[in-house]
Amino acid sequence: MNWPTDYLNKVICGDCLEVMKGIPDKSVDLVLTDPPYGIGDRLCIGGGKDNRMQELYLASDWEDIAPSKEYFNEVFRISKNQIIFGGNYFALPPTRGFVVWDKIKFASNYSQAEYIWTSIDCIARIYKHCSNGGFVIQPINEQVHPTQKPVELLQWLLQNYAKPSDLILDPFFGSGTTGVAAKLLGRQFIGIEISEKYCDIARKRIDGTLVNKKLNFREKA
Repeated sequence: MNWPTDYLNKVICGDCLEVMKGIPDKSVDLVLTDPPYGIGDRLCIGGGKDNRMQELYLASDWEDIAPSKEYFNEVFRISKNQIIFGGNYFALPPTRGFVVWDKIKFASNYSQAEYIWTSIDCIARIYKHCSNGGFVIQPINEQVHPTQKPVELLQWLLQNYAKPSDLILDPFFGSGTTGVAAKLLGRQFIGIEISEKYCDIARKRIDGTLVNKKLNFREKA
């Protein structure tokens, strides 16, 4: 599909389920996304949330509710391939193409690794990268979303699981790290995010990507 230029490399503010309903079948090459896992305050051992992150979580319950079956049906309808963070939390088809993100350094009460489900028929792989999952690597003033992932990890996934010509869609765009990684690699993307606050943050981060090529701190999609 030849997408209109006003969709490409843009952030769409809206409910991803409703937006995806207007996208034609298999018109996206790859959905790369990090949806809410539905684990609420079980983010770390013993529950609760890291004191340094409470401001970002304040008055927010989005992590309490996992996406519906309808959401995943739409993701599989519109895209040819999928990469989904937190794949162990969702009822996804069997795959041998899991990616395990080894966080190397982490706070002792946070997960040492994350499971990333992929639809790609390939061997399982391990990617090692210092984590911000325990918020012990990156300065807190650079953390703009409570579940940010490293730009380097998103770049690695795109380089290893997508072709340069592929159109990438992230239905849970958050602070825009998928877009940052795609722009750094010269890839086309579309982001969908329900929060106007994070849409604004994502646009500013993406607009500044080529100006700040040294952008290498740890972040999320």
